[in-house]
This record gives sequence, structure tokens and C-alpha cells, in this order.
Amino acid sequence: DLDAYDFTPGSGALIRATEGTVLDRIPPRAKVRRHAPIELPHVMLLIDDPRRTVIAPLPGETGVMEALYDTDLMLGGGHVKGWRLTDSQMSRVANALSALKSPEAMADKYGMADAAPLLFAVGDGNHSLATAKACYENLKKVTPPEQWASLPARYALVEVVNLHDDALTFEPIHRVLFNVDCATVLLSLITWSDSNMVGCCFGGSKKQPFTLAGPHMANVLSFEDPTEPLTVGTIDDFISDYIERHPEAKVDYVHDEPAVRALCKQGAVAFLMPPFAKSDLFRGVVMGGVLPRKTFSMGHAEEKRYYIECRKITE
Repeated sequence: DLDAYDFTPGSGALIRATEGTVLDRIPPRAKVRRHAPIELPHVMLLIDDPRRTVIAPLPGETGVMEALYDTDLMLGGGHVKGWRLTDSQMSRVANALSALKSPEAMADKYGMADAAPLLFAVGDGNHSLATAKACYENLKKVTPPEQWASLPARYALVEVVNLHDDALTFEPIHRVLFNVDCATVLLSLITWSDSNMVGCCFGGSKKQPFTLAGPHMANVLSFEDPTEPLTVGTIDDFISDYIERHPEAKVDYVHDEPAVRALCKQGAVAFLMPPFAKSDLFRGVVMGGVLPRKTFSMGHAEEKRYYIECRKITE
């Protein structure tokens, strides 16, 4: 329900973005969606369900469900099966979801019973969901309010995944600088750290460890008094400052560490991020709003390139 979703940083909506939304990315997507009769989305919404009350019971109950599809996937993707839940199963799932956003659940998971309840955090497809929201809001401007509830565009089709599912792996997204000199980057990092009282040190025993790697070196460093709650945020603060002073430098975001190491051998300089703990995701959104863009990656390409279900979004 797009009325329950807001990508604004610091929002108290039931459905929230996990990282910053780049507004310039919405108009070209909206141009495609505005007149499309159906959507085939890749939006993944995460739930924080450590006791596995919502999804985990269902695979053992497929015998009473209607089978919808059963097919091989292309290019090494394996096999996929899908079933439609019964009415009683849908009701049970709805009740279990509702329990996840209760004050008791918020207090148990985050120690914040008075915080605005958070049920879904966007794990993938942030800009696709933001586009759906923008199209719906524009449609509301030319539709009588009494008809809003019946608009197909009010809803977006998503995949719901439990944050604690063993199959869901989080990998940090590393920062790679091009057209730079490794020694210059290191000196600039130390200078920036001193001027911002960040306390950049060699060794990984401090609050925010990371690895600075170049063509001929790789050093573990850390920030003692970081500017942001997460390492990636502090690194991004430095990179923004560095590129402002060195406009010839370019930054890219790569989640595969071997690929990063290979780029370093070719002359790039990389900031290798520490592992991202899944347990930090919802807590970070509840306490501080959105995370820095491209903080983490979930899964691999062969697991994410399939569009199985679609939904009508126009009258």
C-alpha cells in the first residue's frame, strides 16, 4: 500500500527506504510506468522477524495451496516453484505481520516502544518503489479522493523476505577510486582526518576499521572518532571532500572483493568495507533514518534477474 510508504529520510511511515533516494532517477522511470498496463517489479521488502513467524511455516503447508508455476530458470538460476496461499494462511500471515510492528515488538527488538512502528524496509528496488509512489501521488491529483482507495496504482507488487532468512546474505559495497595516486589519497585521508578530528589510525582495533588498497599496498586503518555511525558513511564523507578537491577523480561502487583487488592491480585505489551486520539494518533505520547509499548488496546476479509475477496497475 503506497499510502503507507515514504522514502523521505527520517520518515515514521510503516514502509521506509533504507538508503537515500536520488530524486533525479524517478522521472525517467515514471515516464515508463505512467502508461504501462502492468508492472513486473524487482522490489524486495524486508521484515525483521527473528522468530520466523511469518514465512517459515509456509513451505511445509504447500499441499493445501494452489500451484501457480513450476519451471526451470535460464542461465544457471536453478528452478522455481510458486503457490497461492489459502484464505486462512493469508489471514495468519497478516496477523503475524501486524504483530511485528506492535509496541512490544519495537521495544523487544530496538528498545524503543514509543518509536513509530516500522514493518517493511526496502532491501532492493528502492527507486522502482519510489517511482510507483510518485505515479500514484500524481494520479491522486486528478482523481476524486473517494476513488483513491480503488485505484490499482495505489498498490505495488513486492517480494517480502525475512531479514533473518539464512539464504539472505549481505555483502558490503566497496568504494573504488580511479584517476588517483595511492600515496596522495592516503596523505589526503590523514589530513582530512586531522582537520575533522576523526582520528585515522593504522590498525583495525578502533571503532571503524577498513582497508585502503592500492596497486602496491593494502593497509588496515580505522577511525577513532568517526563522523558517521557506520564506516561506509565516514568513508563517503572523505571521498566527497576528496573529489571536490580533485575533480579528475572518479568513484565506483563494487561489492565483489576479488574484482576490487583486480582493479587495484590496474591502478585503482579502493576502500574495502568491513562486513555489514544484518542486525544493524532495521535498528539503523529506526534510530537514524536512511543509511548511506550503496551500503550493502544482497545476493548475486543469477539469483535476482528473474521476473516471475506481474500485476495490473491501470484501470
